[in-house]
Amino acid sequence: MRVRPAIVDDVPLIFAFIQKKARFDRDIGAYDGTLAVTEDKLRRMLFGEHPFACVIFAEQCDRPIGFALYGFRFSSFVGQPSIWLDDLYVDADRRSKGAGILLMRYLAQVALSHDCTHLAWTADARNIRGLSFYARLGSTVTEQVGDRCFLKWEPTKAALV
Repeated sequence: MRVRPAIVDDVPLIFAFIQKKARFDRDIGAYDGTLAVTEDKLRRMLFGEHPFACVIFAEQCDRPIGFALYGFRFSSFVGQPSIWLDDLYVDADRRSKGAGILLMRYLAQVALSHDCTHLAWTADARNIRGLSFYARLGSTVTEQVGDRCFLKWEPTKAALV
């Protein structure tokens, strides 16, 4: 299993993973909206002159089985960036087999190499399996508003082992 950054030719694959993530969120009751994203928007926003986010894939035998979409934020008060993890998704038949931890370790490496203070994201409280996974990483729920849990993870070099 390996992790690799997305390239522009991966736009249809990124779009497909976003659709899978939306279905997962709908199934647990965390999302009832309509996706407004298109492949063209992804191409422009992720691979244009000023990319707004990054995508990585977990692959097994050169087959993508999971993805993460993230971007950087900057705190003027701290004077350092952090990472906002917008999406983390692993195909249902590949969960609990190491892909999620591989993606998160990659993100930890990105965070450490860019002197980030932490990673942050949200997860739905009904996503018990996901919250359990994040707790095993050492992340903490900093706040909960309704079913939305706000998480924070301060990876260290130990997270890369």
